[in-house]
Amino acid sequence: MWRNTQSGWGVVSILFHWLSALTIVGLFILGWWMTDLGYYDAWYNQAPWVHRSIGILLMLATFARLGWRLIQPTPHAEGNRLERLAAHAGHIVLYALLLLVLISGYLISTANGRGISVFGWFEMPALLHGLPNQARVAGDVHWYSAIVLMVLAAGHGGVAFIHHWRYRHNTLRRMVNPKHSHKRH
Repeated sequence: MWRNTQSGWGVVSILFHWLSALTIVGLFILGWWMTDLGYYDAWYNQAPWVHRSIGILLMLATFARLGWRLIQPTPHAEGNRLERLAAHAGHIVLYALLLLVLISGYLISTANGRGISVFGWFEMPALLHGLPNQARVAGDVHWYSAIVLMVLAAGHGGVAFIHHWRYRHNTLRRMVNPKHSHKRH
C-alpha cells in the first residue's frame, strides 16, 4: 500500500500531502510572526534561518512529490464531471502557487549571491541572483502568493469536508487511511 492505485492513494502520497500541508501552514505562521520581529528580538536572525531551511526542505520534498505523482497512477476522482474538473484545476493551481511561493522565497534569500544554509547540513547554491530589485520583487510575490495559497488551501480543506459529510464521498477517507483507499466501494 505504499504506491497509488486507480482506487486510492498510497502511504507515500498521503505522507507527502499531510506533511506538506502542516509544513506550509507552519511556514506561513512563522513567516507572518517573523515580519514583526525587531532587530533586538532574540529570534530576529534565527527565525528567518529556520524559515529558509524548512522552506528549502519543503521545496526539495515538493519536487520529489511531483516526481512521485508523475510515476504513480492517480486514483479516480469522485463526483460529477464538473466537480472532477474543478478538483483537477484546483490541484494544479495549488501546486503552481506552492512552487511560486517556494521559488520566490529562494530568490529573496539568494538575491545577494550567497547560497542558503539548510540547518548547517548542506547549502543550496544561489543559482540565480543579481536581477534588478530581485529581493523586493521576489518578496512581494512571496508574500502575496503565500496569502493566496493559504486561502485556497483553506478552501481545499473546506471542500474536502463538504464532500465527506454532505455528499458522502470517500475522498477524505482515501487521503487519511491507505487501507481504506484500496477497498472497493
